[in-house]
Amino acid sequence: MRFGYWTAITDSWLRNVDDTFAFDLPAQRQIAQDAERVGFDITLVPELNLSDIKGNEGPVLDAWTLASALVASTDKLEILAAIRPIYHRPVQLAAKQAATQQYLSNGRFSLNIVSGWWAEEARQYGIEFPEHDDRYEFTAEYVHALKALWSQSPVNFDGKHIQIENTYLEPKPTPAPHIFAGGESEAGRASITTYADSYVTHGGTVEELREKIEDMRGRRERAGLAPFANYGMAAFVIVRDTEEEARAEFERITNVSEGSAGYESYQDFISKSQLNVNVSLEDYSVSNRGLRPNFVGTPEQVAERIREFEEAGLDLLLLQFGNPAEDIVRFGEQVIPLVNRERADVSA
Repeated sequence: MRFGYWTAITDSWLRNVDDTFAFDLPAQRQIAQDAERVGFDITLVPELNLSDIKGNEGPVLDAWTLASALVASTDKLEILAAIRPIYHRPVQLAAKQAATQQYLSNGRFSLNIVSGWWAEEARQYGIEFPEHDDRYEFTAEYVHALKALWSQSPVNFDGKHIQIENTYLEPKPTPAPHIFAGGESEAGRASITTYADSYVTHGGTVEELREKIEDMRGRRERAGLAPFANYGMAAFVIVRDTEEEARAEFERITNVSEGSAGYESYQDFISKSQLNVNVSLEDYSVSNRGLRPNFVGTPEQVAERIREFEEAGLDLLLLQFGNPAEDIVRFGEQVIPLVNRERADVSA
């Protein structure tokens, strides 16, 4: 199992309570360096221009600027920056920026491709927001154009949405940034099958993850493509010394109020996405259905739960924490060794 954490582009991952944390450069640098030290090997830098946690007026940092700061602050951590193609035109510029990040990080930069879901955010930022299936169609073409720019010189690309003529991009990223992508709808899964290197998904139960993994494995095989390198999942973790303490924290952060600041973006999310499960208000309490895997309890309980997902085929976790500065160190020191030890015991 590979372990990653969500870099904070805002000051909280919790929608229902007023908890905040520092997300300035010193805090980000310290968290990243601590994460490297305690066993994390990747961080996801999500991309939004508005806060889906605290509402339109909440603070949000630019993902790619922050990713550059993390590249400069770390030695080993893989920096997985989200990119929403509808916000990154022309594709040549995004390809150049990603190639530069890969060059400066010595091969530690990767991309999380997100087709987009928030219509109101797009409206505020003057971005055309196509229909659901059209967004996935555009995204697939966009990634194929990225890969052409990273591997060919000059590039000529004549697509439905993207045209490139006689374009040079040097230096080439070596290797090309790894492509992560996720989607649950038929259009999403079909599109991702054609271009991604790894598949990532929202938080879910073991049974939900097993279905997705089996489905995506079959799609890749039928398409004559190599298996995905990783199957990953977003999750929110609550680790405490006792189960009672962990459950008390769970109850505190899931005390949902329909008038909370992020509730409107939640409604936009479930109406503009085509999800294969019903999203409850409890799921909404943190982003990306992070509580659904139930990583709540003592270090031993959480490690055992992670092993169940690993046995179902999951090999990458991208984790959120209520207090990243403290919780990432706790998880790295108390949970990761247990997961690794259990894996060693099984293989012995």
